Amino acid sequence: MELNDEVLAIIVPIIVYWVYSGIYLMLGSLENYRLHSKSDEEAKNMVSKREVAKGVLLQQVVQAGVAFIMFTLTRNDHEQKVSADSIEEQQTSLIVLAKQFFIGMLVVDTWQYFWHRYMHLNKFLYRHIHSWHHRMVVSYSFGAQYNHPIEGLLLDTLGGALAFVISGMTPRTSIYFFSFAAIKGIDDHCGLWLPGNIFHIFFWNNTAYHDVHHQLYGNKYNFSQPFFITWDKILGTYMPYTLEKREGGGLQAKPKRP
Repeated sequence: MELNDEVLAIIVPIIVYWVYSGIYLMLGSLENYRLHSKSDEEAKNMVSKREVAKGVLLQQVVQAGVAFIMFTLTRNDHEQKVSADSIEEQQTSLIVLAKQFFIGMLVVDTWQYFWHRYMHLNKFLYRHIHSWHHRMVVSYSFGAQYNHPIEGLLLDTLGGALAFVISGMTPRTSIYFFSFAAIKGIDDHCGLWLPGNIFHIFFWNNTAYHDVHHQLYGNKYNFSQPFFITWDKILGTYMPYTLEKREGGGLQAKPKRP
């Protein structure tokens, strides 16, 4: 196993996060596609973008440290697995990759759903930890990974580590998986409903779906993140919505209240 793969698996998702976030920031002036106005973003949010950026960077430093430890502990296992691979397995590598991606997505979704929901149910955890993320009433791209450090470690970092181990992916595969996960999380928080967005076409768990969760009425619903809505559907926390034109321009995700 080359050390380069491990280094890239740590660095590339972070670079992807800030580059993709930056693209959405530049698109933020497209008022007709915003789910909230720019003035609402500035008036309703209870944390500055400077503090959000600092919080995200701190989380990414912790994630990098955990990833380094994880790669170090699993390096020999991956080397033995690669050396034992048969020609047939190498020929079906795309199938193996797809299976690892799917398992990783299921693991992340399951881990995040139950911890996320519990942090809303437990008043102490919500007040002192998860409420940090909900300081962003109007979410935006690079705020996707803004959490209390404990939540960042517990939900994102450890959840990602479990997905890596359980799926059996290699560090090289994890470059693509965690970059994809970063892009998906950013898209869910970007606050823009752009025409032709591939995530809105293939995922019900998308920008508008998560925007409902950030709304006052919707914060007891739509806990699923970042890929599927499976657990919300199964456990009765799914909140449907309609996408409507907003007074003054733009769009809004309006919950369909039961």
